Amino acid sequence: MNANELREKTPDQLREELANLKKESFNLRFQAATGQLENPAKIREARRAAARVKTILNEKAKSAAE
Repeated sequence: MNANELREKTPDQLREELANLKKESFNLRFQAATGQLENPAKIREARRAAARVKTILNEKAKSAAE
């Protein structure tokens, strides 16, 4: 999901998306530790997607405070 699609979502939807990404990240790390991970690049993608969601949440919070 790109940044433009995320900016269209409400803060509640973004928090839900962040929770899902954190769960996915945990599961991927668990798979990596047990040797079951097929595509190690997915860990990086999940981490970056979570950071993208956090950035947009901060942007929305900042604009709401002004």
